[in-house]
Formats: sequence, C-alpha cells, structure tokens
Amino acid sequence: MSNNDKQFATVFVAVLGALAVLAIILYFLAGMLGSQISEGRSEEVILKNIKPVGQVNIAGESGAAEAAPAMTADAGAAPAAEPMSAEQIYQANCLACHSTGAAGAPKTGDTAAWAPRIDKGIDTLVSNAISGMNAMPPKGLCMACSDDDLRVVVEYIVGQSQ
Repeated sequence: MSNNDKQFATVFVAVLGALAVLAIILYFLAGMLGSQISEGRSEEVILKNIKPVGQVNIAGESGAAEAAPAMTADAGAAPAAEPMSAEQIYQANCLACHSTGAAGAPKTGDTAAWAPRIDKGIDTLVSNAISGMNAMPPKGLCMACSDDDLRVVVEYIVGQSQ
C-alpha cells in the first residue's frame, strides 16, 4: 500500500468514527426529547405554538354571531387608526424615490423636472400615480392608499415642487 492510500484510509476511518459518535449523540438526544414529550412536559408548549391565532367567520353561518363579539372584545385591541396626512403618506411611500431621483423619478422640489408634468394637469398626474408610469409601479406600491389618498399626495408633491 502506498503512502497516499494509508493517509486516505486513516482520514476515512477518522471521518466515519466522528460520524458514528455524532449519530450516537443524536440518538440519545432524540430519546431524551421524546421522553419529555411522552411525559407531557413539552406537549403544552407545542399545542400553544400551533394554536390558531384567529378564525374566519362568515355571516349567516352558525357560530359567526357568537364569535364576532369575542374577537372584537380582545384586551389590547388597537383602535381604528386615524387617516394619514399627505406628508405622512409621502414620507412612508414616496420619499425613497422622489427624494433621491431613483429610477428617474422627479425629485420633490425640482421645479424644472415637475413643470412639464404639472402643465399636463393634476388629473393626469393622479392617473399616472394610480396606474404607474415608467419605473413607478401602480400606486407607487402603496396598495393601502385609496385614489383619494394618492390625489392628496400628488397635490402635496406638486405644492412642494412649484
């Protein structure tokens, strides 16, 4: 046997030995965890982790009327959020592109870039914001924004860019 063959055999046996030791450790670890589950210690935790966080209630089906009040009476339920102002919507959704000029977006406050757009009229600007234009996706990816929200934001940007 050559020296390379002996070296290979040594490394091979060492790797197999390490894998055997790892397999034995994993076997005993699985046994310990399995015994805990069978004793019920972890079963409560597992059931808590897989418990649904809510349910779907369809009007007219049995159980919907009883469950609806229980769901709205949750402790710590957040009250309905107030509508966002034009500036807040701009900060949350438009600022990233319109403050940097990303993907060719006209920068807010750049009167030269906005003048030809403003000349087309506010309705055209709002329509472009709703439908998307060039690299701007529909609604500027503000899918929670209504058409009225977009109109207010467009008016805000136009006001800043005249």
